Amino acid sequence: MVRRIAGESRKTVVWPDRRLSDLLGIELPIIQAPMAGATGAAMAVAVSESGGLGSLPCALLTPGRARAEIGTIRQRTSRPLNVNFFCHSVPEPDPEREATWKSRFAAYRAELGIDPSSSTPVPDRAPFDDEMCDVVEEFRPEIVSFHFGLPESRLLDRVKALGCRVLSSATTVAEARWLAARGCDAVIAQGCEAGGHRGMFLTDAVASQPGTVALVPQVVDAVDVPVVAAGGVSGGRGGVAAPPSGGGGGRHLGRPGYCRRLRIGGGGRADRHGVSANRRVDDIGTAPRRSRAGP
Repeated sequence: MVRRIAGESRKTVVWPDRRLSDLLGIELPIIQAPMAGATGAAMAVAVSESGGLGSLPCALLTPGRARAEIGTIRQRTSRPLNVNFFCHSVPEPDPEREATWKSRFAAYRAELGIDPSSSTPVPDRAPFDDEMCDVVEEFRPEIVSFHFGLPESRLLDRVKALGCRVLSSATTVAEARWLAARGCDAVIAQGCEAGGHRGMFLTDAVASQPGTVALVPQVVDAVDVPVVAAGGVSGGRGGVAAPPSGGGGGRHLGRPGYCRRLRIGGGGRADRHGVSANRRVDDIGTAPRRSRAGP
């Protein structure tokens, strides 16, 4: 429902079910997707100051860097903040598999003049651990979200003891039930349209993950906590078109360039997408990405 405020040209969205907004302490049921390596403090501040839930991705950050980023956010806004962590199991090196991949790409490496024996740099995506939990205890963010399941129970208990709201993403109904049974305050139903990677953690069967339109109502029927639609949700029209959950949920906006009608204040540039100060984010074009499974 849209309501026009008397004497103003802007429109104010009135969400019919405020359970998620009240749970997270935000005005609009919109969560900025915490995209590791793509967004930082500036984008989180802009989203929070605009009424949504700003998010800081910490999967690629050291504890020291996470402290610095959260400190910057706390200086620039007093509104709720979501900090996000990965909970994946670190894969064991597989030299045979790597050799097979290098063999398949050998011709392309040669064509591009790349040393066939060179190794491919891999970002250090560390799972949530005691050091990062210390950072959470220091700053007490209002919301802590996870990707690829949840951390071990002793770490999760430390987070919940702080009063933080806990969210995590589910790509199937089974994962949603698993998260709700372990104390998640809300579940992010992530359809197969999600770009970059998907938060699958109970199975690696990619075909088992439905699209957002099919997944959200199934998750709503399966759990008793608010459900957030994610995957292929981008921009104002995408948010409105996301399936009504009936579960007091909201929308999880993906690409940073799609955080519409936000203004980045304070000068400088906002993260790697180059959103300049006082430039509307919806002025920046972006192209769709092909999704892939796994971290």
